Amino acid sequence: MTGRQKLVLTLLLGAQFMVAVDFSILNVALPVVGEGLGFSLANLQWIATSFALAAAGFTLLFGRIADLIGRKRLFIGGMAVLGLSSALGGLATSPETLLVARVLQGLATAAVTPAGLALLTTAFKEGPLRERALGLNGALMSAGFTAGAILGGLLSDLLSWRWAFFINVPVAALIVALAPSVITDSRPARRPRLDVPGAVTVTGGLLLLVFGLTQAGEHGWTTPTTLLSLVAGLAFLVAFWFVEDKAAEPLVPTRVLKRRNVIWGNWAGLIAFVTETSLVFLLTLYLQEVLGYSPLATGLAFGVLGVGTVLGGTLGGRAVGRFGNRATIVFGGVVQAVATLALVALGTSGVWIWLLLVATFVGGIGNMLVIVGFMVTATSGLPDDEQGLATGLATMTQQVGITLGIPVMSAIATAAMGTRTGSDAVLSGVTTAILVNALLVLAGAALAGLFLGGRRRAEAADK
Repeated sequence: MTGRQKLVLTLLLGAQFMVAVDFSILNVALPVVGEGLGFSLANLQWIATSFALAAAGFTLLFGRIADLIGRKRLFIGGMAVLGLSSALGGLATSPETLLVARVLQGLATAAVTPAGLALLTTAFKEGPLRERALGLNGALMSAGFTAGAILGGLLSDLLSWRWAFFINVPVAALIVALAPSVITDSRPARRPRLDVPGAVTVTGGLLLLVFGLTQAGEHGWTTPTTLLSLVAGLAFLVAFWFVEDKAAEPLVPTRVLKRRNVIWGNWAGLIAFVTETSLVFLLTLYLQEVLGYSPLATGLAFGVLGVGTVLGGTLGGRAVGRFGNRATIVFGGVVQAVATLALVALGTSGVWIWLLLVATFVGGIGNMLVIVGFMVTATSGLPDDEQGLATGLATMTQQVGITLGIPVMSAIATAAMGTRTGSDAVLSGVTTAILVNALLVLAGAALAGLFLGGRRRAEAADK
């Protein structure tokens, strides 16, 4: 890399790390935040849900807007909104103000993540440098999720939950100040019109789908609100396909959605995010409800997982360059599945923490190999003027996977527990869900091995 490329990479990776931290930093502090601002227990989940709705619902739209108006402009604007909304959240004195801040943070994330990834992929041509950059990006984003959980616990215990918001402000200000002179943008030769029907159907579909998933995790899969939201969301997304197939200037051309690398790359990524984020949830239940760990101790235990993901991301780009996308995804999936399967043996004694630490470290390496392979696959073979679209699809996959995993695995664990209570019942539910999690990872690896194809074959099939 040239010196300028290293500077661009550092700035963009710093932004993505900050976004990842912001996603998870409030998770362990939710009870404290609710107590401080007077949230009822029933409404506490909206602190996380309001962010998830905006982040997942608008990410594909903003990814395409980045191609139309310029990635640099959208990236800087999104970072400015993220900094201002973080300040608003830190100063909030009522639940309503905090929820507005969380929605604005979600919208900023929906803009910054695909725009930043598109700037990254256009700054480095397809090949070893892009693969290395995407590997580092994946590693730091995953490390950001872990760091967010640890920081949330530390800041809430030592200072105040408000610092979980304030910590973003100086970082965002620094990035906004440096980005105009560091980042170069590729502008479209012609600015096409925005596909409004496509934007409405896909955004509405994603909002309803994510809302339905969050309601499923909170109230169950069979409640009228959950079922209606999921069915309506799927109906909107089906309508989106037909709208795009007929549109003169579609938001997402159906030819892109039919590309082999886009389809199977995003499926692999979806399974990777569904399984790893839900595994963290399941192990949080195990550590706190079975072993009796505090929220801060739980966050620190996941630091080993963060180290594994950083190592996996560092190795991921090189693995893709040497062995290809398919081999990296399949190998990473098998490693993650074996490590996850080992966790089925967890027991009620504190000595089992060593198995958890080793397995999450190894599984984190495997999971990040899959994610790097997914990112490289999903953004390969497309011209620079469609990289915002490609990264928007990849980011949408990430956000939906993160949202989908917890309610699905929570339902499996709850069903396995039945009417039983106590630590033994929790352990039974958690280990059953972990077994399903491991089998799902294996299924994802098998699908990638069967249908993704090698690098040359996949590119030939796309053409």
